[in-house]
Formats: sequence, structure tokens, C-alpha cells
Amino acid sequence: MRMKPFAIFFAIALSCLAAHSAEKPNIIYILLDDAGYGDLGCYGQTKFPTPNIDRLATEGLKFTDHYAGSTVCAPTRCVLMTGVHTGHAYVRGNREVKPEGQAPMPADIVTIPRLLAKAGYKTGAFGKWGLGAPGSTSDPIEHFDRFFGYNCQREAHSYYPDHLWSDRERVELDGETYSHPLIMDEALGFVRENRENPFFIYLAITIPHAAMHVPEEYAKPWREKFSQFEGKIGKYAGTEFDNPAAGFAGQMTMLDEGIGDLLALLEELEIDENTLVMFSSDNGPHKEGGHVPDFFDSNGPLRGYKRNLTEGGIRAPMLARWPGKIAPATVTGHVSAHWDILPTVCELADAEIPASVDGISMVPTLLGAGEQDQHEYLYWEFYEQGGKKAARWGDWKAVQTGINRNPNAPIEIYDLSKDIGEENNLAAVRPDLVEKAKGIFSDAHEPSPNWVFADKKKGKKK
Repeated sequence: MRMKPFAIFFAIALSCLAAHSAEKPNIIYILLDDAGYGDLGCYGQTKFPTPNIDRLATEGLKFTDHYAGSTVCAPTRCVLMTGVHTGHAYVRGNREVKPEGQAPMPADIVTIPRLLAKAGYKTGAFGKWGLGAPGSTSDPIEHFDRFFGYNCQREAHSYYPDHLWSDRERVELDGETYSHPLIMDEALGFVRENRENPFFIYLAITIPHAAMHVPEEYAKPWREKFSQFEGKIGKYAGTEFDNPAAGFAGQMTMLDEGIGDLLALLEELEIDENTLVMFSSDNGPHKEGGHVPDFFDSNGPLRGYKRNLTEGGIRAPMLARWPGKIAPATVTGHVSAHWDILPTVCELADAEIPASVDGISMVPTLLGAGEQDQHEYLYWEFYEQGGKKAARWGDWKAVQTGINRNPNAPIEIYDLSKDIGEENNLAAVRPDLVEKAKGIFSDAHEPSPNWVFADKKKGKKK
């Protein structure tokens, strides 16, 4: 039977649409919660293995000089989603709302999922959101086609929640079910459901944040190895866990298995070669819930932890794997940050890149082709613990603390090419670089009524 002209046209149109969609890569961005620069085997971790995560490095690209958007959860996630650093971001710190959630972003804010949706992508977020309470103008389902996980960072302090969110529906749990497998199952399901379409997944895993909880089957193998911590009780979010070191290693083992499951699924569905997987962390290692980051050397050669703007608080692992497109077992020292992710994925997806972003596309670095543009500087500001600012340009790093009480607090200068641990402050001998830092701090900071450096004891704003 001959097809009618309209049917032929429709079939051709569908075929062209399918071919066009196939040209767009699937993009999976995995963000760990409070994992340090040294918490992965490919970055030097020796106390427990992460073989599946390490595959991303052996089969892809490892960044040595990549940075988180901030040194705590919410601002990092805002920076990541919107492509601007904390001098311009709408969210520059953690701001809780009751009974659940964080202060929302504006209803019309431009985010990665909104841009990719316009380019034909199905979008899903799985894990922790932290950028707008349920039902707010920035509920995750206002940005993504699908959401499953914790809306609220505070709720995510426990791995045994009494509820999670599925789109706009509150899913009641028994308080005895470990959340991570539920989140991973939903993410894998989204991959299966959208294997015929280009998709973007934001997999904001909660491991290894806060409480060092993990099912006993994962902790048990590590209890004997880390027996010196038996009897040490890690307390967080009203819960306790004996031997938090074993809990942490168990968490990372469970996490690594999940990454293995994801990679296996991509191969099973035969979409492996059309899928870019990126992997990072939201800030440096924490010291909560009995966690012992010094024992695990979680910050590697870096100084500082979560809430610091020294390298240990903001330098993050970054891995990228895309078979056939990214050369395997390669390493780059390209200086980059979370605010580069938006322009990078938008370029790959043939989506609009807003002119207002601070990020620079890393596509030339990923694909090993073309000239890679460089940042004039990277910049951070943080309003807790006395107020802090930091910048990096080239190999130079500037850090200023105590701004809330003294806007002219001393600025420290470090040469990261010789002093990655930031032990030798060169401010006294390089006043020119101190002045350079002052100029960057002034240039990068856009005033916001929501974020003001102020001496809370005296009520003064800076």
C-alpha cells in the first residue's frame, strides 16, 4: 500500500527529528555532598577503593584545578544552576525557611534545565535541591521535568527521612529506609524512560554529607579495619552511629557501586557513546557527625575544610567521561569552576548561553580541540564565620577573612604553583598582588540586599 503524501512528509519529519535529537548528547552531572579533593582513589585516596568512580578518570578526563561554586551547599548549587559566581549569584549562603526548605530563587531565574528544555531535552533532578521550598517559586519541579529526593538541606541531614518528594507529591517513608538507593533507582529509571530522547540529569547525591549513617552491610567490612574508632559515636541530626570512620567508608562504597550501576545501564541501553558523565563535589570535606577527614586525608594536599575559602574548602574533584569524544586517561590543569558548567553543557546541547553568565565553556578542554578561553580570575565570597572573600588568577590566590568586623582586613597571598597547601603568605613581600586582589574583590562583587557583610554585634553593614 502506497503512503499518502502527508504520511510520507510526517515520517520524514519524524526521522529528521530523531536524527537531530541523536546528535545532542545526553548529559549526566553528578554532584557529591561534602566530598573532599582527596576522597576518591583517582585523587589519592588509599584507605578505601572507588573503582567505578576511578573509571571516569581512566576512561575520561581528570581536572586538577577545578573549583566548587562555594564552600557550603545552597550557594554552590545556585552557582552551578545559574552559571554565575557568588559575587553575582542570587543565593550566596544557606538561608532556611520553615517548616521545610531554603529561601527560593526568583521565579524567572535562568537555569541549566530551563535552557536545555528549550533545546529539546528532558530534564530530571535526583537527590538534594536546597534552592526553594516545596510549592515555592523555585520548587525543583519549576525547573525540571522530574524531581525525586530531598527538597530541603536540613531534611537531608538524615539518610533515614520520614519523607521525600516526587515532583510535587510528598512521599511518606517509615524513617528506617536508607534514602540513597531510592534516589539512585529513580535516576536509573529516568535514564531508561528517556533513552530515545536527549536528556539532562542532575544527580545531586547526598553522600557523604553530615551523619555517617550507612546500612550495616556496608559498614561491617570496615569496622575491623578501622577498629580504633569502635566506640566513637558520631552524632548528627538527632541520630547516632558507632564508628563513623567505618560509616564513611561504607557510604563511599555504596556510592561507588551506584556509579557502576549507572555506567552499566548506559552500556546496556547502548547510549554510552552519546552520554557525557561529569562528576564533582559541592565543597570541601566536613567535620560533622563524627567524620574524621584528617584520618582519611580527605582534603589531600590542601589546607582547610568546608566553610573555608582556602583550597581545601573550595577546590573540588572534577571528572568527565564521554567515550569516543573525550580522550581516555587524560589530565588537565585548566583552571575552572562550577559556574563553567552552564555554558559548557549549553554549547554541547546547542542551547542558548545567556550573556550574563560568569562561566566559560570548557568544550575545547573536554574534546581536546580548539582554543580554550581562560578566566581573568575566579572569585568567591562567603558571609559566615566572620565574612570571607577569595580569588584566584593564574597561579596566585588571595584570601581575606574577618570582613564583617573589618572591611579592610588583611589579605593573604599565596603562590599555588609552589605552595598548594597555602602555608607561605607572601602579602608582605608582594604588595602589588595585594592591590591586585583588592581590585578583583571590588570588580567581582555586586551588592545584594540579601547578602551584606556586617558586624552582627554592632549592626554595622560593610
